[in-house]
Amino acid sequence: MIRTLIKDDQARADETSRWEAVKARDRSFDGRFVYAVKTTGVYCRPSCSARPARYENVVFFGSCPEAEAAGFRPCKRCRPDEPSRGLRKAQLIADICRQIEMSEGVLRLEELAAMAGLSPYHFHRLFKEIVGITPKAYADAHRQKSVRVDLARGATVTEAIFNAGFNSSGRFYANAQQVLGMTPSDFRAGGSNAEMRFAVGLCSLGSILVAASDKGITAITLGDDPEKLVRDLQDCFPKARLIGADAAFEEIVARIIGLVEAPQVAVDLPLDIRGTAFQHRVWQALRTIPAGATATYTEIANRIGMPKAVRAVAAACAANKIAVAIPCHRVIRNDGSLSGYRWGVERKRTLIAREAKS
Repeated sequence: MIRTLIKDDQARADETSRWEAVKARDRSFDGRFVYAVKTTGVYCRPSCSARPARYENVVFFGSCPEAEAAGFRPCKRCRPDEPSRGLRKAQLIADICRQIEMSEGVLRLEELAAMAGLSPYHFHRLFKEIVGITPKAYADAHRQKSVRVDLARGATVTEAIFNAGFNSSGRFYANAQQVLGMTPSDFRAGGSNAEMRFAVGLCSLGSILVAASDKGITAITLGDDPEKLVRDLQDCFPKARLIGADAAFEEIVARIIGLVEAPQVAVDLPLDIRGTAFQHRVWQALRTIPAGATATYTEIANRIGMPKAVRAVAAACAANKIAVAIPCHRVIRNDGSLSGYRWGVERKRTLIAREAKS
C-alpha cells in the first residue's frame, strides 16, 4: 500500500513537471516526452508553438510510438515524429564540419553557406552557436591538427603545410610556436633539437611530474605511477633531450608541490602553453578563477563571449596538460557535480575541498 502511494505521488510530480514544461514551451524537454490533446487527436513536442490546450484534455506519453498506439497523430506544426529543429541544425553543421575536414583547399564562408542553404550571415551565426567557434577557426584548428599528424608521420615541413591546405607557409609559421611549442622542423624530428627539463616528485595527491622548456612550464601531470608519467612525457617528445632536474629546477618543482598543498599561496610561474586559439582563451579564463571558488562550464563559455560553446569549453578543459597552475579542477557542472578530470575525479574533489578551507 505504501509503495503504491509513493508511486502515485511520483507519477503526479512527473506529470506536474511535464505540464510546466509544456506551458513554458521548454525545448530542453523535447525528446523526453510528448503530450497529446484528447479533443484534437494530435500529439506534440513540449516546445510546440501551438495554442496550449486545457490541462484536463492533455495526456502525456514517453514516446511517439506510445502516443500513436493510443490513437493520436503527430502535429503538423512541430512534427514530433521527426528529428527536432535543433537536432537538424546540429546535423547540418556536423555535415559542414566534415566538408571542411575533407576539403583539399580552404573553403570560403560563402561556399560553406551555400552548402548549408543559408545566407553567409545566418550560417556564420549558426555555426558559431553550435560549434562554439567560427568556421574559420574550426578550419584553422583542423589544418593545424593535420600538420601535427603529418609531421609526426615523417612528412617534410613543406608537405605537411600544403597537405593541410595552407596556401602560404608564412600563415602557418606565424603561429607555429604557439601550436607546436617549437619549430615545425624540430617537431617533425620528435623534438630532437628541444631540451625538456623534468622532475618527478611526491605530493599528497600521489606522484607529480613537472616539465619545462626554455620558455616555461609545459606540463604538470598527476598519477599513481611515476614511471608512467615519465613515459607519457617521452611519448610526446620521443627525440627531445630530457634533462633531469638540477637544483634550480627542483626549487620550481617544490613551489608547484607547495601550490598543490597550500593553494592559497600565490605562485607566479612562466607557462609554455600549447594549444589552439580557442583553448588558449579557455585556459586564460580558468586562471581567473580564484582559489576556493568554482565556475561552471556554462559560466566559462559566457566569460569568453561564446555562451553556446559549453561542450567546446569542456573539451578544452580535458585537453589541459598543466594541472593546478591552469585550474581546470575548479570547473564543475551546472548541477554542482564534479564531472570528469584528466587526473581522476577524487583528486579534483580533494583539490576543491582543500581550496575551500584555505
